[in-house]
Amino acid sequence: MTTNADESQPRPRRRAPAGAAVLREDVTEAIRAAVFEELAAVGYARMSIEGIARRAGVGKTAVYRRWRSKLHLVLDLVSAIAVQGLPAPDTGSLEGDLRLLYEVTSRALRHPVASQILPDLQAEAARNPDIAEALRKALREGQDGVAKGIVTAAQERGEVRPGIDHDLALDLISGPLYWRSVIIRSPKLPKGYLAALARATTAALRAL
Repeated sequence: MTTNADESQPRPRRRAPAGAAVLREDVTEAIRAAVFEELAAVGYARMSIEGIARRAGVGKTAVYRRWRSKLHLVLDLVSAIAVQGLPAPDTGSLEGDLRLLYEVTSRALRHPVASQILPDLQAEAARNPDIAEALRKALREGQDGVAKGIVTAAQERGEVRPGIDHDLALDLISGPLYWRSVIIRSPKLPKGYLAALARATTAALRAL
């Protein structure tokens, strides 16, 4: 089977027809990890395929065989984040589910890499509609399913009324923490903030 010299050991004697090369998954994952590191280090505007390849320990050809440009690479990466989503809490109460969701989300948003990448991509999104749409989709879909699951479970337990506006509920659930962690970029959340936010959001959802 024909493979790129960047990605494999020496070729076997018998070769498959041209175009039959298989992209190695470990190389693909190394490139994706390198993109995160490169974005955090230099930002989207200064990021290059050459820099990504160096970090991943591969040749530029290995990157271009998977993505035709850095824009498509970043769009693919951001879209993949949306698919992965967040773990669905199941504590048995609305406030407990929200508290657990906020703890997981807070750790993710305050991770050094994420805290550097998200603001940079937001700035780039103002100039690039493709990145804007991918980022909007990732941020929305990343929590949409989880938030709906939390609200649906709360409805089944009778904690919120049937027919609640799910879009408004998602805004109430996701907005405050994202604002505090990503927009304002507060260096440290006050003690008890997540618990207080869970209580306040619970009350707000019950009032809808």
